[in-house]
Amino acid sequence: MSEAGELEKAVDQKIIIAMKAREAERLTTLRLIKNGLKNKAIEKRAALTVQESEQTLATMIKQRRDSIEQFTNGNRPELAAKEAAEIVVIEEFLPKALDEAALKAIVAEAIGAHSITTGAKPTPKEMGPIIKAVQAKLQASGLRAEGKLVSDAVKAALAS
Repeated sequence: MSEAGELEKAVDQKIIIAMKAREAERLTTLRLIKNGLKNKAIEKRAALTVQESEQTLATMIKQRRDSIEQFTNGNRPELAAKEAAEIVVIEEFLPKALDEAALKAIVAEAIGAHSITTGAKPTPKEMGPIIKAVQAKLQASGLRAEGKLVSDAVKAALAS
C-alpha cells in the first residue's frame, strides 16, 4: 500500500465483500479496523501516514495477543479463538511479517555497523541503540517485526 488512504479504501472494499458474503465475524473485525484508523486520525487531527496506519494496526494486533493470553489463563478458549481470528484479518492489511532468519540477519548487520562505529562489540547494556537501528532498517525496507521479537533477537545476539 503506497498511501494510507489506499488502506482505508481496501478496508471499505473488504467490508462490502464481507457484507455480501454474510461473514459476520469478519465484518465486525473489518469495522473495528476502520474505526481504529478513523479514531487515530481524529486524535491526530490530520490524515494518517502509511507508517501511522500500520502502527495502529500493529497496536490492535498486540492488544489481541494480550487478550488471548488473558482468555487462555482465564480458561475461556472460545474468546481466545475469536481474538486469534481477528488477528488473521488485521494482518491482511499489514506488510508480511519478517521470518526469524531474516530478522537475525538484520540484527547481525546492525550489530556489525555498531561495532564498526564504536570500534568494539556492543554489550548487552547497549541493546537500545541496536534495537533502534534494527527498527529503522525494518521501517525503511517496508518490513514488519513485532517489537518483542526484535528485542529477543537482539538480546540473544548480544549474549552470544
